[in-house]
Amino acid sequence: MTLSSIEMCAGAGGQARGLELAGFDHAGVIEIDRDCCQTLRLNRPTWTVHEEDLSSFAGHSYKGIDLLAGGLPCPPFSVAGKQLGEKDERNLFPAAIRLVDETKPKAVMIENVRGFLGAVFEDYRGYIKGELKKLGYEAHWRLFNASDYGVPQLRPRVIIVALRDDIKDRFEWPAPLSCDAPTVGETLLDLMKANGWRGATAWANRANDVGPTLVGGSKKHGGPDLGPTRAKQAWATLGVNGKGIADEAPERDFVGMPKLTVRMAARIQGFDDNWQFFGRKTASYRQIGNAFPPPVARAVAVKLKDAIESRKIYPVMGRLA
Repeated sequence: MTLSSIEMCAGAGGQARGLELAGFDHAGVIEIDRDCCQTLRLNRPTWTVHEEDLSSFAGHSYKGIDLLAGGLPCPPFSVAGKQLGEKDERNLFPAAIRLVDETKPKAVMIENVRGFLGAVFEDYRGYIKGELKKLGYEAHWRLFNASDYGVPQLRPRVIIVALRDDIKDRFEWPAPLSCDAPTVGETLLDLMKANGWRGATAWANRANDVGPTLVGGSKKHGGPDLGPTRAKQAWATLGVNGKGIADEAPERDFVGMPKLTVRMAARIQGFDDNWQFFGRKTASYRQIGNAFPPPVARAVAVKLKDAIESRKIYPVMGRLA
């Protein structure tokens, strides 16, 4: 059974793809960035893409959907920024809460950075929980590492779920996978060998761990790289040059540390190999680096789908962890 959803701040479609894999059919996706909207249209021509600011988007026409989801802007809560929270003009939690009221979904799923759990935002978390409670939803959040769900990078992210009062006791957080995530070397070996690089196998043996978090940056940032100095150093221990993105895989006689290509970065992020990205190298990498890994989104969305469907099938199940 397919359930309906609408997604806020859809970006390049990482969360949207994960929800799709879990059995949700997107009635609409909302995104302000033109390149991201083109990526969404490129991959899913049948989706209704609303290219507009979430703050001015009216959700009344989507009233009664099963799931309202999204990855809200991270800078207001990121430790890499000023952590202005609710005082930051980029904070879209008020818009998201308004859309909960307008769409009346059965469940809500919002992704944000680890900084959201900081002590400085304790009061604001309480405010969000209280506003959702007024609308008839019980909210909880949990910190996830993408590597626990098969993604070859750490990428800690907070996931907030809010369930309507009649199904709030029927949700269980997904358990981490019982096996380790593939290493960067295992994940990228075939792509590194694409042009016949003779050192690919030796490189893969060195790249024997999951990667650090990919950082997409913003349009104010000069060009594509794999993050700040500490991240570049972590990539270097895996034999990856994090100072830029390559156009192609290494040539046959390449010597040194290779850079990732856009496709390699997408695979590190958990995207399907057939998921395309609109725009030139820098624009494409920013979309990838700012995305939510589809496997993590899928893991949570499967549990939300179970909770929503259980209302029609079962009495009260286990309590929310």
